[in-house]
Amino acid sequence: MAAFSLMFVVATILALVVPRLDWRRRITHRLATLALPVFGLRVTVTGLANLPPTNCIVVANHASYLDGIIMKAVLPPRFSFVIKREAASLPLAGFLLKRIGSQFVDRHSEGGRRRDALRVLRVAEAGRALVFFPEGTFDAVPGLKRFHVGAFAAAVRGEMPVVPVVILGARRAMPGGAMLVRPGRIRVEILEPIAVPVSVHAADEMRTEARRRMVARLDEPDLAPALSASPDAKRSRAAQLT
Repeated sequence: MAAFSLMFVVATILALVVPRLDWRRRITHRLATLALPVFGLRVTVTGLANLPPTNCIVVANHASYLDGIIMKAVLPPRFSFVIKREAASLPLAGFLLKRIGSQFVDRHSEGGRRRDALRVLRVAEAGRALVFFPEGTFDAVPGLKRFHVGAFAAAVRGEMPVVPVVILGARRAMPGGAMLVRPGRIRVEILEPIAVPVSVHAADEMRTEARRRMVARLDEPDLAPALSASPDAKRSRAAQLT
């Protein structure tokens, strides 16, 4: 952990003195890549060719504090991360996250949620690549939780495809509440992109399809199965209830 702490301090200092955002992102990308072996984690990535050459919205499952470091290491440096606002107040980490262009969203205040959602939508509308953990949080219970719709609304607003990503092994390496990392293997699967459908329900349809693909690749249960059904199946069930 001492080596990782040193890397974190170096990253924070460099984030302070390096003037350009793209340089700061490249530096933290490189340091995240170096940090994972320090933890004793062997990371394999499949599907990098599925990332579009233009910007997109990446959505990934969230099971561990390691997820952000893993995604920073495996994705190109151009991506901005959408993170809960509480992280902005963390000592050093909050400063570092701000300096690499992270977008913070309020999960508690209605006014804050609306304000931050509009700002993220404007960022997406400008065509910037974003990473979301659409579950919003994680805990000790294994499984894919309900998805918030914000990532998919941003994709529709920015007319960008959604790329689902599955992270496997992070929960075992550092589950919620753990203080130390357990060495082992991490697998990251980048799935095929989902184009924005021509539909008034485009965000919900993209959310459903992304979730369906991710559940199929995860080794954990679906904790919100109604959201994993296809739009046709959902419409069929709704018709049966009317």
